Amino acid sequence: MSKVPLTLRGAEKLREELDQLKRVERPRVIKAIAEAREHGDLKENAEYHAAREQQGFIEGRIAEIEGKLSHAQIIDVTKLSAQGKVIFGATVLLADEDTGNEVTYQIVGEDEADIKQGRISVNSPIARALIGKQEGDIALVRAPGGDKEYEVVEIRYV
Repeated sequence: MSKVPLTLRGAEKLREELDQLKRVERPRVIKAIAEAREHGDLKENAEYHAAREQQGFIEGRIAEIEGKLSHAQIIDVTKLSAQGKVIFGATVLLADEDTGNEVTYQIVGEDEADIKQGRISVNSPIARALIGKQEGDIALVRAPGGDKEYEVVEIRYV
């Protein structure tokens, strides 16, 4: 399987979630299963079945996070020499050519994308249009809703 790009912050968040699941959630659900077993007949014990189902979700999420981290190519954008170009991990201030409205996006990996927090996937139409651009360049974004032009106002590597 190929490496998947992940920012340093994204990798840290995944590690924190993994730690929380392993050190807090897993022991809590194991304790809940043990307590539910003490109530007797497991066939009709809703607490037991709910705890077992929750255990399945936790174990699945642990495996998913471990898989993502094992296939991640963790990129620290602050240590890259981008020479003023938009690259993975860059934070870009854009101005809409039609309206003049400004918006800031950070280009991140698929799993880190959250448009509400200004993080867009490296595979999104906007990110693909921005990669390689420099300050002052115009990026033509071909999106399902139509073409849109943005001027690259500022590029930061944070």
